[in-house]
Amino acid sequence: MMSAADHHIHPHPHADDHHAVGHHDGDHGSHGSMRDYLIGFFLSVILTAIPFWLVMTGAIADKQATALVIMAFAIVQIVVHMIYFLHMNTKAENGWTVMALIFTIIIVVIALSGSLWVMYHLNHNMMPMSHDMGQLP
Repeated sequence: MMSAADHHIHPHPHADDHHAVGHHDGDHGSHGSMRDYLIGFFLSVILTAIPFWLVMTGAIADKQATALVIMAFAIVQIVVHMIYFLHMNTKAENGWTVMALIFTIIIVVIALSGSLWVMYHLNHNMMPMSHDMGQLP
């Protein structure tokens, strides 16, 4: 058993280890280079400028189509940010970051679709019909 004095002499068996928690020998490639950050930056600027241009010039006459195009650009931009800035890939953390992302997406889709379904049916079932409006007091 080590005394308090021995603990100060030999603080921790791995005290000289230069690897921080969570960093392993195979994870050196998970951090981006300056080139990766610049690619991500320029893609982000382009994916922001194109929807801005679409809205400001009215290039697409249909507002719903414009909204769908902007949402598609937003989804692509989310993927660009996850890859180039958050360094999410199947190699980082042995794929657990991608698994956590997939799980999160599934939970969000279930919550959103369930909420929309409930709100639609509440609106449909609880609102009075137009022919019943004359019978209301």
